[in-house]
Amino acid sequence: MVAFRGDEPVDELRVESGALSGLADFVGKHGFRSGIVGSVRDLTYSEEEALANLPFPLLKLSHDTPIPIANRYRTPETLGSDRLAAVVGASSLKPGKDLLIIDAGTCITYEVIDARGNYWGGNIAPGMQMRLKALHEFTARLPLVEAEGDVPGMGYNTETAIRSGVLRGMKYEIEGYIKSMRAKFPHLLVFLTGGDHINFDPGIKNIIFSDRFIVPRGLNKILDYNEKAKSEE
Repeated sequence: MVAFRGDEPVDELRVESGALSGLADFVGKHGFRSGIVGSVRDLTYSEEEALANLPFPLLKLSHDTPIPIANRYRTPETLGSDRLAAVVGASSLKPGKDLLIIDAGTCITYEVIDARGNYWGGNIAPGMQMRLKALHEFTARLPLVEAEGDVPGMGYNTETAIRSGVLRGMKYEIEGYIKSMRAKFPHLLVFLTGGDHINFDPGIKNIIFSDRFIVPRGLNKILDYNEKAKSEE
């Protein structure tokens, strides 16, 4: 959960999945006038109850929610709210630009929005932990390897072979997407968000904007957009 003052994040509350502990204190601290929630999973009963008891109006993001971009995704009802919010957040920071938004978290998502504000969709790939766990769980003998550790060019034992295969594979994958999209959009700007750290080559690193608040920024912008529309009715 992120608190905003205008367009800027001012505070953050991290909670465990399935629990909203600390929500009441967080709300009391900031005195919110309104809020928005977007979830990629079904909320638990206790979460629904906690949100219903908030002392301010709460907008629940869905595929029917008006947004400040043109959503060209062919199945908007299946589009994750985090993906949509990431696109809105990035476009609010760099309006009128061709953008590639990369979110490296549980999954790696790649989203494209053009300079006219048309969101065309994107791709979804397994994230770092998902790749490491899959190699262990879907094979007979490969161990579960931690992401932290040596990452040589070519692994010198099974542990480094797995770690380098996953981390370097992600790096090459992301750099390939960037190069491919820049061939189509020469003035493309790239945003990177999410919790996974990737050691890019300097030439790629220099063209990336890192912002871990891209998704909250998008949610905040969607909330502002809807509140403005209501005030103009």
